[in-house]
Amino acid sequence: MARERTVVQGIVLRGVDTKESDRILTVLTAQMGKVAVVAKGARSRRSRVTAAAQLLAYSDMVLTESHGWQILSEASTITLFDGVRQDVVLLSLGSYFADLTESVTFEGTESGEILSLLLNALYALGTLQKPPELVRAAFELRLMSLVGFAPLLDGCAVCGEADPAEPVLDIRGGVLRCRRCGGEGGLSLTPGALAAMRRVVYGDAKRLYSFTLSPEDQKRMSLAAEAYVRAMLERDFRTLDFYKSLRGTISTAESVKNKN
Repeated sequence: MARERTVVQGIVLRGVDTKESDRILTVLTAQMGKVAVVAKGARSRRSRVTAAAQLLAYSDMVLTESHGWQILSEASTITLFDGVRQDVVLLSLGSYFADLTESVTFEGTESGEILSLLLNALYALGTLQKPPELVRAAFELRLMSLVGFAPLLDGCAVCGEADPAEPVLDIRGGVLRCRRCGGEGGLSLTPGALAAMRRVVYGDAKRLYSFTLSPEDQKRMSLAAEAYVRAMLERDFRTLDFYKSLRGTISTAESVKNKN
């Protein structure tokens, strides 16, 4: 009896070495959602699936079911996101994106929008060379929205004011407030940061990164997005900590170099 074969396009979110040369991959696809895939011999130099078994590799894959496992029998890479892969800071940020995506996706759940979001974020980083912190904040907020945790940003949750003079994001409640309406304990936003967050949450996904922000607006948006993810998912991410440590180290080195 012929084994069932499935042809999909997927991106590798995580890979774990097993046995002598195999890897077990966590792959995100549009139709199948998150799926565990065994890439036999992927660590061998002679393997034809080695490239497709790398973190963040996006490929055409032929999967064959065997004893309850999906086996990667053939693969052809579509893109390896070289612009991200060749920069250690961007690669660490891409790893965080993969980690965050894995934490909110499930097997057998249609994930086309989330897959597109991840692919576009990596493209924005490596090809369009958009500011990493802008891409990170936009990715975090849009992903939370896609999985049912969209913050309510259309007006103050208490008085209804559409454009509060001192907007504050209630992280736990996921709502916007005026400071005078009980914004204590929330994160202060600038009007520019609030406008950008609204664009990300409510706007066209194809134009997610087509704007610029002042340093202060970007800082406020980044702080709010990161805190919101942590509050909604009730966990931290070591990949994010690693990215931030690398970014801080490089910024410090550049500052010392400029002083000299």
